[in-house]
Amino acid sequence: MGLVTMKTRDDSLRIGDLASMFGMTARSIRYYEELGLLKSNDRTEGIHRRYPGRNVIYLKRIKQLKAYGLSLGEIKEFFDLAEADPSGERCKAMLVRTYEARIRAEEEAIAAAKARLDELARQADLVRAAGSFFSCPGEDCAGCPDGEFCDYSSFLDELAAPPEGASGAEGGEGTAEGDGAASGGAE
Repeated sequence: MGLVTMKTRDDSLRIGDLASMFGMTARSIRYYEELGLLKSNDRTEGIHRRYPGRNVIYLKRIKQLKAYGLSLGEIKEFFDLAEADPSGERCKAMLVRTYEARIRAEEEAIAAAKARLDELARQADLVRAAGSFFSCPGEDCAGCPDGEFCDYSSFLDELAAPPEGASGAEGGEGTAEGDGAASGGAE
């Protein structure tokens, strides 16, 4: 059985009836009206707001556009354009452009998510192949492609390098041969 709503003879709806049709609160309906997305008739019958039946169509469109990720501000732009362009062609073209931009953004997000999934799968393969949890960094890491994340290779390079100051003992700075003060110029 469908939802029974109270309509007046001019096909307008009370705020509560309109709200319940869409699972919304009366406050949301009033907020949409404040934004200019919905239109109410003058208050009649003891200060109750009445909303013309066309607001049902407006609310369906608002819910659809919100579901596609548009903000209320963007939706307001569409409603304003639709009001200014009774043919609807400019609004239709703007909506198509907006949807196409959203499609591109979603495709980029999907590609980024796919890259993350591929990287996680690769990391899972590396962990499966490792000798233990503590194998990395370690012997299992030789030739590991994760140089940007793993500093094992730079650690090995540091171990292979001579200690600081050791290179100076072989005739460089600070030795008796290269220091004029040590020889004192006395020959």
